[in-house]
Amino acid sequence: MPTHELFVLLGVIVAGAVFTLEARRRGQTDERLAFVILGAVVGGAVFMRMGTWLQHVDLRDNASFAEQWLYGNRSILGGLVGAWLGVHVAKRAVGYKIRTGDLFAPAVALGMAVGRIGCLLTEAPGTPTAGGWGITLDAAAAERTGAPAGVGLHPSFVYEIAFHLTAFLVLWLWLRHRSLPPGESFVWYVAAYGVFRFLVELVRGNEVAWEGLTRPQLFLLMTIPLVLARIALQVRRGRYRDALRPASREQVTA
Repeated sequence: MPTHELFVLLGVIVAGAVFTLEARRRGQTDERLAFVILGAVVGGAVFMRMGTWLQHVDLRDNASFAEQWLYGNRSILGGLVGAWLGVHVAKRAVGYKIRTGDLFAPAVALGMAVGRIGCLLTEAPGTPTAGGWGITLDAAAAERTGAPAGVGLHPSFVYEIAFHLTAFLVLWLWLRHRSLPPGESFVWYVAAYGVFRFLVELVRGNEVAWEGLTRPQLFLLMTIPLVLARIALQVRRGRYRDALRPASREQVTA
């Protein structure tokens, strides 16, 4: 199995294990959760591969659907959007109305950390850096990834792995024991990752699409304000007033 796909698979398995543990802790053992997980996996897989299809205004310049599926770039942001849509479609299909964001937040964070190891081992690390922590590629690795050889490159995927591991620890050891409204920990995680990802794109080395911005940055410029506006609206409504207080037993098992 190719390295990247292997670590994506391991990430999905790890995420599933964390999801199951948290669901049991909260007493959410409804059999319909299996369909919710399936919706997340299928939606994430489809959008991870197809999320980068529409790159050109002239549709004739884009790959065919078959070519995109077989050879197209993989997009973590597309995968997250697809998983989110898949969850909502699955919940509506099976009539499951309980919020699941608190189950997915730590699971996705740790799964992303594992999955990004595959990116670190197979893709161009980032832009050149004068720092001593840069990754230096030999000629063979440089040719395989399309990155320059013999110079230190930002380990952008290491930065991202560190972010997701930190997010997982915050979610697992602290935030899940607070009095956040149901599902809101996932919203906070997505908002934090969106801002982080926009910044790390500055050293990722992806193709510039418009006005010095990469395609992921353009996507995030449209979506981050929506997530932040949702959080601001919740603050205005007072829903976060007791968010950082320890959760009661009833809230933990809600």
